[in-house]
Amino acid sequence: MTAASTVNPATRPDDAAAAADVRALLDRAVEVYGDDPVAHRLRDQRRRLDDPLRVALVGRVKAGKSTLLNALVGARIAPTDAGECTKVVTLYRNGATPRVLLHDTAGAVRTLPVRRSADGLHLDLAGTPAEQVAFLAVDWPATGLVPATLIDTPGLASLTAAASARTESFFDSGEHVPGADAVVFLTRQMQAEDLAFLAAFQAATGAGDVHTTTITVLSRADEIASGRLDALRAADAVAQRMAGDPAVRAVSDTVVPVAGLLALGARTLRQGDFVALRTIARAQPDDLRTLLLSADRFCRPEVPVPVSREVRVALVERLGLFGIRLSITLIRSGPTDAQSLADELQRRSGLAELQRLIAVHFTRRGGVLKVETALRTLETVLRERPTAGDADLWRELERIRLASHDLDELALLARSRAPDGPLPGALRAEGERLLGAEGPETTVRLGLPAGAPDEAVRAAAADAIDRWRAAGADPLAPRATLDAIDVVVRACEQILGGLDGQASAVLAAQPGAGGAGEE
Repeated sequence: MTAASTVNPATRPDDAAAAADVRALLDRAVEVYGDDPVAHRLRDQRRRLDDPLRVALVGRVKAGKSTLLNALVGARIAPTDAGECTKVVTLYRNGATPRVLLHDTAGAVRTLPVRRSADGLHLDLAGTPAEQVAFLAVDWPATGLVPATLIDTPGLASLTAAASARTESFFDSGEHVPGADAVVFLTRQMQAEDLAFLAAFQAATGAGDVHTTTITVLSRADEIASGRLDALRAADAVAQRMAGDPAVRAVSDTVVPVAGLLALGARTLRQGDFVALRTIARAQPDDLRTLLLSADRFCRPEVPVPVSREVRVALVERLGLFGIRLSITLIRSGPTDAQSLADELQRRSGLAELQRLIAVHFTRRGGVLKVETALRTLETVLRERPTAGDADLWRELERIRLASHDLDELALLARSRAPDGPLPGALRAEGERLLGAEGPETTVRLGLPAGAPDEAVRAAAADAIDRWRAAGADPLAPRATLDAIDVVVRACEQILGGLDGQASAVLAAQPGAGGAGEE
C-alpha cells in the first residue's frame, strides 16, 4: 500500500536554501560595506531573517486595532482604553512566561511589572514619557502568537502628532528596516493618507508593484446598517465596493469585513455568558424587543428578565448590543452550549476569514516574505550606495531571485485578485488554489483530501500540468497570461519533483540499495 503524500510546498527544500543563501549574501554585503553606516541596516535585516514574522495592525484612531489584536490572540492582552500605553508601539510575542520590556529611544531596555486582572493584562509605562519609548515588547503564552508576533500601533492621524509619528517612524524604511513584515490595515473609509502609507510600506517590503504584504479590514463591521441583524451582510457589500476601488486595489488585493468586538467576545465567551444569554432569549417577545432597542434599555436596573444588571452590563462590554442581538437570535434557533455559540459568532464576525487570509498570505509564507524584504533592502542599498565589490553582490542577488519560485508564486497570487489579473478567467480559481491561496499543503493545492496517496497526488499534478499547458498554447493569450501560466505549471512540477525526491530517498534507505558503505 502506497503511503499518503507528505510533500508540503510550504516547506520545500528550496525555501530553506533560499533563506540560507540570503543570510550568506547579507553577511558578504556587511563585509563589503564595512564601516559605512548602511551596514547597520543590513545587519538588522540579517537578524530579522531568524526572528518570527511580524504582522502589524495599523489604522486610524478608534479603528479597533487593539480589540482585533485581542481577538486574534484569543485573550485580552492589548489595552483598549485611551491610556498612555495606547500611544506607543507594542509588540506581542509568544513566550513561556509573561514579561514586559520597555525599549527606550536611547537604546536601553528595562523590565516593567506585569499586572493582570480578570479583564486581562494592564500595561504601565512606570513614569516613562511616551515620547521616550521606542516600543514595548510583551511576552505572553498564547497559541495565537505562535505563528507570528503581532504589533499594536498608535492610530494614524491621532489627536497628537507625536503618537502618529511613532507609528510612522516604526515603519520608516529610510535608514532602518521596517518594523513589520506585513500589515493588517483597519479602516472605515480609506483616506488619501492611508493609501500613501500602504503604498510606502508595500514598496519597502512587497514584490515590486504588487501587494503581497498588506490586507485591508473593513473594521467595526457590526456598526454598519446601524447595528441591525443584517449589518454584517451590509458590511460585506461595502467591503466589496471598497475592494473594487482602483486606488484601494493598488495597495491591497482584498478587503474583509470584521466585527472586532464580536470576534473577541466569541473567543472569550464563557459558560456563564451563555447561560445569561439563554435566559434573556426566553423572555416574552414583546419584552425582548423593547429590551434590545438600545444599550441603555438593556442595562436598566429593572427589566423583565431574571438576569442582574451587573451581568447585563458585562455582556454589553464583551459583545456589544449587536453581539447580544445576534447571540439571542442564534440561541433561539440552534446553539445549545457556549462552544457552539462561540464558533458561530466567530464565523459570522469575519475573524475566521481574516485568520485564513493572514495564514495563507503571511504566516505560512513567512520565510518567503522575509526573504523578499531582505532582497529588496539589499537592492535598495546597492542602488543608493554603490561601492567597490558590489558587482558580485548584484550577481548573487539576481541568482537567488531567479532560483526562488516561491517569490514568483507570491507575486502572482497578489496580482491575480485584481479585475485585470493575468490568470485565465476560466482557470483563475484553480490557479489561485495551485499557488497556495487556500493553503500551502500539496493536497490542498491540488484539491485532494488530506492524506491522499502519492498515486493520486501524482495523477492530479500531471493533469493540472496538461490542462495549464493547453491553456498556454492559446495563440491569442497576452504575454502576462502566458507568464502566469508558466508560474502555475512550475508549481505543479515542483510537486512532482518533491514526490520523485521523496521516492529516491526511500529507495536509497532500503537495504541493498547501494551507497556509502556497500561492498
